This record gives sequence, structure tokens and C-alpha cells, in this order.
Amino acid sequence: MHTGAATSALFRAGAVEALEPDVGVAAHYGNPLAEQRELSSGRSIVDLSNRGVVEIRGADRLSWLESMTSQQLARLEPGASTEALLLGPTGRIEHVLKIVEDGISTWLLVEASELSPVIEWLNSMRFMLRVEVFDRTAVFATVGWFERDGSAMNLPVAAPNGVELNWRDPWNQVATGGHQYSKAASDHYEDWTWRESLVARDQLGDLTNLPLAGVLAAEALRIAAWRPRFATEVDEKSIPHELDWLRTAVHLSKGCYRGQETVAKVHNLGHPPRRLVMLQLDGSESALPIPGAEVLLEDRVAGHVTSSAVHFELGPIALAVLKRNTDPEAVLTVQAEGRKVSAAQEIIVPMDAGATAPAPKLPRLGAR
Repeated sequence: MHTGAATSALFRAGAVEALEPDVGVAAHYGNPLAEQRELSSGRSIVDLSNRGVVEIRGADRLSWLESMTSQQLARLEPGASTEALLLGPTGRIEHVLKIVEDGISTWLLVEASELSPVIEWLNSMRFMLRVEVFDRTAVFATVGWFERDGSAMNLPVAAPNGVELNWRDPWNQVATGGHQYSKAASDHYEDWTWRESLVARDQLGDLTNLPLAGVLAAEALRIAAWRPRFATEVDEKSIPHELDWLRTAVHLSKGCYRGQETVAKVHNLGHPPRRLVMLQLDGSESALPIPGAEVLLEDRVAGHVTSSAVHFELGPIALAVLKRNTDPEAVLTVQAEGRKVSAAQEIIVPMDAGATAPAPKLPRLGAR
């Protein structure tokens, strides 16, 4: 059964509460692998009601957000959704925003740990602009699901301004203005039709008749899709290039914003110092590494695990951030439950990522 300060109305008999960063919702309801299959097939929902919800009102809201973030937002149409990054002066990822526009308000879906920092940052940047920032977490809850064959779950999606608040994860294709470093075929991403919908919090109890999957199921499917998450893959050094986040969260030709110089410099002239990989773990050890576990090349630390799970088809898998020059063909080992587990790399961000600007053509010696 669940323990601690559970916040969700979707807890039911057999539910086990998740650990950080998902405390307050169910990790699983008794059978994580079966829940993965149902979720992947679009037949169940995931309780994400511990996540934060922010509403921004005012005539300047979209141009204001565009001026601060990595994404082009000023012309976002009602019903459209996207994602954007708030970067530090040196291009480090400080916050990730999932954005839904309804024509009157702009809605931000954020990690539970990011709610207060994001609101504080936004309010510090209002100045004399016509914008207002509201915490709506107590009013609306987030529910995750997969859209399959054009069908949607029968959810009472909130529409306070006449437009349903559905965030469509853009990860299944390269967004306009984005760039993909991964050399994987597009069909690797196309299956990731992840959606997050806002539901009035006082209606959560009405959803208990729907099939439920825990966050462990969603995490396993996310890892298999190579999809980075702020609460797990991002640390104080992360830049978007390392996680292949230029695909969906960065518009490379938009106007100036904080951190843009680093984004452009690394993309055009340099290489990200680290790179995201998926690890196929040796399942014979029956041990999963925890986030932060060392990834070793022989006896040298090559990087760290950021997320891990047992996938219903792939078995034990993990995402890890490695030093850029780590041999892509090397079999690595990971510390898991006091043992060393072998791990093979699936390359997400390749060693040669970046440096996309063509080399200048120098005149031939002696040419006139």
C-alpha cells in the first residue's frame, strides 16, 4: 500500500507510492510490466497529479515568454502546444516548460520540484509588461496517456477558456527550427505519442473507473524512447545539445535569449562535452542501477546513470550521460546493488555532434 503524504485521488488498493521525484503518485498498482503494455497500447492513464500547473495571463504573455526562452512562441495558436527551455547565461538548462496555449492564457506544466522556482523566476522578470502569473496546481491535475490510432482516452479535459488543455509531446518528430543529432531512423521516435492533459482536481476521483498505470510504466517507456526529463537527466552542467534537446525545445533561428550564444557556438563550431546514451543492461544480474550510479570504462568513470527501468520487451535499460570521447563500441559496466553489471551502448548523441557550420573555404596557395 502507499505511504507518506499521498496527494492523489487515484490511489487505490494495491498501489505503491513512488519515490523521488514522483512522490505523491503511484509507482505501480501491483504489476508494472502489465501496466506498461496497457499504457503503451493506449488503454490506460498515468496519474501525474503531483506535477505543477502555472497559468500566465495578459496581452504580452507569448512575446514575453519568447524573449526569455529557447523556443519561438509569439505566434502560438490556441490549442497548440510545445516545449521550451529557460537557460542560464552560459547555456546551462535551468528549467523546462511544457506549454499549452488556449488563446486567453498560456499554461505551463512543470515538475513538482520546479513549481516554486519557475513562478519565482517568472515574477522576477515581469517588469512593466502586461502579464500575470498564477499557481493553478490546486485547481488542475495532470494525467498522462498515449494517443493510439487517433483515439483519445475518455478524459474530462479542462477547458477553462473554451479550448481543451492537452499537451502533445513533440518528441516524435523534429520541431520547426530544431535539429536532431541522433542518427537513428525516424521510426524510433514515431511511436512516442505521449500526451498530458489537465483535469479539474476535484474530478480526479471520477477517473478511478479507468485503467491505471503507475509512473514506473511511463518511465520505462520514456527511457526506451530516449526522451530526456528535467527531473532525471538534467544536472547543473547540462546543456541542450548533450541530451539531443535541440530536436524539440530549441528554435535555432529565433531572436536573442539568455544562453543563446552557447547554444549557437556549440552547435555551429564545437561539440557538447557529454552525450546521452541508452544502456542495454545485462539482465542476468537482476539488478538495476540507481540514478547517479557510476558508469565505468574499465576502471575509469565514464559517466553516470540518470534513469533506469525494466522494460516489458527490452528488459533492464537505462539512460546515462557519458563523457563525449567514451568509445561508442566499448562494453561498459555499471554499479548496481553492490555489483558490476555489463552495459552496451545505444548511441543517442554521437561523438561528432555539433560543429555543423561549414568550414570556410580558404584560397588555394598562389591563386589570384
